[in-house]
Amino acid sequence: MSDALPAEERPKTLLITLTGKDRPGVTSTVFATLARFSVEVVDIEQIVLRGRLILGLLVTAPRDWKPLRDAVEKVAAELDMTVEVERGAGDNKHRPTGRSHVTVLGTPLRSAQVAAIAGRIADVGANIDRIERMARYPVTAIDLHVSGTDPEKLRTILAEEAARQGIDVAVQSAGLLRHGMRLIVMDVDSTLIQGEVIEMLAAHAGCEEEVARVTDAAMRGDLDFAESLTARVALLEGLDAAAIDRVYEDLVLAPGARTTVRTLKRLGYRFAIVSGGFSQITDRLAADLGIDFAAANELEIVDGRLTGRVVGEIVDRAGKARALRRFAAEVGVAESATIAIGDGANDLDMLGAAGLGIAFNAKPLVQQAAHTAVNVPYLDTVMYLLGISREEIEAADAAVGIVTPAPPLD
Repeated sequence: MSDALPAEERPKTLLITLTGKDRPGVTSTVFATLARFSVEVVDIEQIVLRGRLILGLLVTAPRDWKPLRDAVEKVAAELDMTVEVERGAGDNKHRPTGRSHVTVLGTPLRSAQVAAIAGRIADVGANIDRIERMARYPVTAIDLHVSGTDPEKLRTILAEEAARQGIDVAVQSAGLLRHGMRLIVMDVDSTLIQGEVIEMLAAHAGCEEEVARVTDAAMRGDLDFAESLTARVALLEGLDAAAIDRVYEDLVLAPGARTTVRTLKRLGYRFAIVSGGFSQITDRLAADLGIDFAAANELEIVDGRLTGRVVGEIVDRAGKARALRRFAAEVGVAESATIAIGDGANDLDMLGAAGLGIAFNAKPLVQQAAHTAVNVPYLDTVMYLLGISREEIEAADAAVGIVTPAPPLD
């Protein structure tokens, strides 16, 4: 006599959770066992963490589910793994309100910091549906799939908590747009490169400290950018134009800059640099890195020396936003499909115009206004915000012979 439950009491689904040491053939063995019962697969998740496999299966329940349970338990024992079979587990349902990707970056990322972020998510009634590791070196990055609250509200709450914890947290609305980003527009000074070109030129002209003071005030938003640029460039009057070549040779790219451009161009992204600096530098940078568009101010040079003036319209805060829109139109993408990266007050309009504005090691004013902020020195961390993992980046490089140094052993 069958011990199956009456139809009205039978579970419609079974949740099977298998854990143990990973090895080839585990998944196929489990599914071969399930195949004997002709069940349908409703949902499946599998991860391997430090050599430990966690396999979760939601399957339809047969009329008599106990033989299936016994068979799964038997195969788990043969595999030296543990298994749990739960009756009546329902399918995962998306919550009716907002879904977000929450990317958490830390160097290192400590358990107390993750606990604090998870706690704030719970406080607003939201749920963490899934967690993925995006990178473990040199930055630890995890991506939380969150549902149940408005992304803008979540961004505000988590930004405050991130500041308390000393980590970076980026919140983006989940949806197709994240996969549709196709144009990245970057600032140059202190973003794509380390340092400020005008200060490097000023060092050759003997006025570096004075120029640096004005630059810092302009980037904080204390001075009008166009006025500050005019005043700083005036101090360069008479400088031998050959100093521009020496400055270019001394430029140091932000760590991860070449990796970012190389990787995203493989995926069809277009790149632009928009700078309050000088075209004599940015045009060469664009050619060196394979960047598609560039906009910057042009230093006036007469008889091999700087005149202390710029030629044409100054690329200021509003000019950077206009350049982003112009480049987006040339590429044929909506502004919502653009990403802007910058650090200073003159980047604010550009960051606001983009679909995703990222403040990169930026002044506090900029961090508060941007969609999200990254405060680690590695420019390639922005790819984690796009759902691209370090493993995927390194695999793509390895396929063309680019070898990435191995991370420290755990």
